[in-house]
Amino acid sequence: MTENDTVPSWPILSVNVGRKKTESFKGKEAVSGIYKHPAEGAAHVSPAGVSGDEVADLVHHGGPDKAVNVYSHAHYPHWEDVLGRKMAFGAFGENLTVGGLREEDVCVGDVFRAGTALLQISQPRVPCWKLAMKWGLDELPALVTQRGATGFYFRVLEEGEIRAGDVMTLERRHPSSVTVAEANRVMHRDRNDQEGIRALLALEDVLATSWKTPLASRLARLQTGS
Repeated sequence: MTENDTVPSWPILSVNVGRKKTESFKGKEAVSGIYKHPAEGAAHVSPAGVSGDEVADLVHHGGPDKAVNVYSHAHYPHWEDVLGRKMAFGAFGENLTVGGLREEDVCVGDVFRAGTALLQISQPRVPCWKLAMKWGLDELPALVTQRGATGFYFRVLEEGEIRAGDVMTLERRHPSSVTVAEANRVMHRDRNDQEGIRALLALEDVLATSWKTPLASRLARLQTGS
């Protein structure tokens, strides 16, 4: 960016937290932290996550690479049409609901100032069955993936406070410029794109391990034809 460029920024509409909750899904007991609600006042954000928030499945959610889950409010109208109901902030289990953001707008490795916290995009979100459980639509995770409206995760570089009304401002664009949308394309749609896989694996300093490992395995299989 030059001095004349406008620094990209997006409003934080809501900071959402939730405690673990036990539900019944397909005849089995399921524990999930997907049920979020807007926090009152500022929430402290650290590498351990957002204060007042709980994660049930620490294998697939949470941890340093997935400390903060972000989703765009721009996607809400589409899903409200699909589900036939209005959706409150935190509807997709996200910690930060932001206005106007698209997956095409941001890149893996980008660094943002949000409130007093410094955050870095580590990977797109991979929607799971807990979205289906929450909204009663089995195909919802697949629909989210197909649409590319996944949201993404932040790791926390500097902990701080975030509240609704703060602004998420880009501080540093990662030089690779691999967008979250492009990462989703390679991971989910064009799975045999070796060049695309290599571009993602080249982000070894910023891409989350949970993406690097399966992508490296896929590339090895493609190269050997197995």
